[in-house]
Parts: sequence; structure tokens; C-alpha cells
Amino acid sequence: MIRILRNIVASCALVASAGHAQGLMDPDNPTCPRYPNWSSNQEMELTPVVRGETKILVAEGVVDAGLPERLRKMLAENPEISEIWLRSPGGLARAGNEAGRVIRAADASIITRIPKGWTCFSACNFVFMGGRARIVEPGAHFMVHMFTMTGDRNAINYSIEMGTDATVGLIGEVEQESALLATEDNDFLIRMGVSRKLLSEVMYKTSAVKNGDGDKSTRRCLTEEEALRYNVANVANVDP
Repeated sequence: MIRILRNIVASCALVASAGHAQGLMDPDNPTCPRYPNWSSNQEMELTPVVRGETKILVAEGVVDAGLPERLRKMLAENPEISEIWLRSPGGLARAGNEAGRVIRAADASIITRIPKGWTCFSACNFVFMGGRARIVEPGAHFMVHMFTMTGDRNAINYSIEMGTDATVGLIGEVEQESALLATEDNDFLIRMGVSRKLLSEVMYKTSAVKNGDGDKSTRRCLTEEEALRYNVANVANVDP
């Protein structure tokens, strides 16, 4: 009887555990956490910390226009920094690309890392890829989507109200800017040693906004296997 009760309790615990784990994932974006841990800082804060004998730069918050210059200054003033830990909801695409280039130019030995439980989304992806050595820890989230140039819904609605010519003009601007940014992203991945298939097979297949065909997904988190296959992560997880 005791053994039966133990089996029942164990079964219930397994069911409860599975339900809890499933509840932590986003139903619209099932590869990603429902509540990403990516910091609420409105601009990326750069904080040098020492862990053991390793000096780490903790980078948390939105990728803003001033980030590349702040990052360049921080690395110049702290040449002993050997790792950069990232936690971010994304931000400005071009600032992310430039910040990644700053990291690559600063020191060949700098490791970029997304620690367990942290999320690096959108423009943060390109900051992360600036490291020559890159680590996505198990339980960390390298979260992607396709960039969008149409985030300003008021501008879209206004152009529609103004008539066909204004709308066509806006669409033309969006198409041109999107093509330029796609070219920049492609060039960036080549320079960073990341597979361009990341763009064609993952990023450009993940819409940045919900569409009307019933697919609500706007985010995609790479599995550990995918991170290695696309060379997003190129170093086995090692403690700093």
C-alpha cells in the first residue's frame, strides 16, 4: 500500500513539474521563455566586475545609439576585461552591428557570453557575435526575429490617410532601408565568422510582427545544436 502511494505521489509530482515547465514557455513562441530575463534598462549599462581572477563586463539593457562609443571607451580604459556578459531586449540594429565590431576590434581574446537564464534578443545578437570566442550557456536564450522598419504604426496609419502616393512612398522607403540593413547584416556575419544560413533559415523566417494567417510567433530561440551549427556559439561552455 505504501509503495502504491509513493508511486501515485511520484506520478503527480512529474505531472506537476511538466506542467510548471510548460507554463514557463511562451505559447505564441514555444521555443522561447514567456518572461525573458533581458533587463529593463532603457540604455545598455556597462558594469565591470571581478570574478575570481577574471574581469568581466556585464552589459545589460537596450542597445541604444550611444552604446558603441561607451563600449569603445570602457574597453580602452579596462584592457584587462576578458569577457562580456549580455542581457538585452534588443534595440537599434545598426548600433548592435557597430558595437559588435567594436568588440572584435578591441581584443582578439575577449569572450562574449550569454549566461544561463539570460536572454539576448534582436540587436543584442550582433553585439554578442562580435566576440571571437562566443558562449551560449545551457539555459541561456539567443533569441532572434527579422528586423522591422515598420515599428511606427502612427506613421503607417498617417500615410494611409494621406492617400496612395504617401503610402507608396513609405513602402518604398521601408523597402530600401530594409535592403540596406539586410546587406549590412550579411556582411557582418561573414566578417564575424557566423554562418549566413542563420539569416536565411532562421532570422528572415521569423516575423517581427504578428500576421493575419494565425501564426502569432514573433520570436525564435536557438537550440544548443542550432547555435553550434550556425557558429553563433563556437566555444564549449566553460566557467569564467
